[in-house]
Amino acid sequence: MSDHVGLRPAEDDVLPPPDWGRRGPAAPGTRAAWAFAVLAAGLVAGRVWVAPTVGARALDAWATIFVAVCVQALPFLVFGVAVSAAITAFVPPSVWRRVLPHRPGAAVPVAGAMGAVLPGCECASVPVAGGLMARGVAPAAALTFLLAAPAINPIVLVATAVAFPGKPEMVVGRFVASLLVAVLAGWAWLLLGKGEWIRVPSRPHADGTAGRLEAFRQDMRHDLMHAGGFLVVGAAAAAAINVVVPAGWVTAVAGNPVASVLLLALLAVLMSICSEADAFVAASLTQFSTTARLAFLVVGPIVDLKLIALQAGFFGRRFAVRFIPLTFCLAVGVSAVIGGLL
Repeated sequence: MSDHVGLRPAEDDVLPPPDWGRRGPAAPGTRAAWAFAVLAAGLVAGRVWVAPTVGARALDAWATIFVAVCVQALPFLVFGVAVSAAITAFVPPSVWRRVLPHRPGAAVPVAGAMGAVLPGCECASVPVAGGLMARGVAPAAALTFLLAAPAINPIVLVATAVAFPGKPEMVVGRFVASLLVAVLAGWAWLLLGKGEWIRVPSRPHADGTAGRLEAFRQDMRHDLMHAGGFLVVGAAAAAAINVVVPAGWVTAVAGNPVASVLLLALLAVLMSICSEADAFVAASLTQFSTTARLAFLVVGPIVDLKLIALQAGFFGRRFAVRFIPLTFCLAVGVSAVIGGLL
């Protein structure tokens, strides 16, 4: 009898059986090579078919808008990522259990009111909401905070008051409409949303000062690299839309009450202006009604191209295709109602 009977051979000595009908996941190097190949093909196609039809003025406009969107959003994105990492690393879950009501339905409006105290734009609110979910906050409450924070914080309200001097109704209307949309969206997700529709970000639990500092560093690096890529994609799309849409189309429908509201709501999505600066753009659209400009101010911080990219990156595409149409319809409808009362 062999001396090795009853002994388990070492793992290094055992070769797995060949499986010719199944392929394993692609190695990181293979994925990078394919990504580079796709990028190179896109650049070649753009040089051959797109570049000859694009004038220098349009290209300059695209570059200017792209850089402006990135420069506007990047500081707030870094701020939001830092806050999110600090929440997950240093704030115990028990804090949120004390601050927020135990019932998710009651936690939704409280989370919406919390958005009034955190300065930042929509880029900052996405990672913060992800950090709240990672610490056990109900997704409906975290999503309410995500929508409310970039629209009703003090910086945005002050900027709106400066952009519309002598028109306090615009400030009040923006605050009421944005908060109402955030709360309604949170309640709607609480009633209709399913757990498998949203990917809740996970964070490892760290103990001790050194462990918490390391967790903060790793979380911030991961989220900044992750969200930064989606920000660049959203900014590039917004710049392209701003260049492609003719200005004459905008002024042609300004006199139609319904079409003007829908047009400015759509432009708010496509232009992707930071919430701290969109009031000055809205104030310049003097040919549009107050209701249409209010829709521009309410929709922009809730739904735009860079925010769509960030939400899909953080919470998954299944979440984005359901939550974004919901918030857009709510924002347009509430803006029309509140604007009619101003």
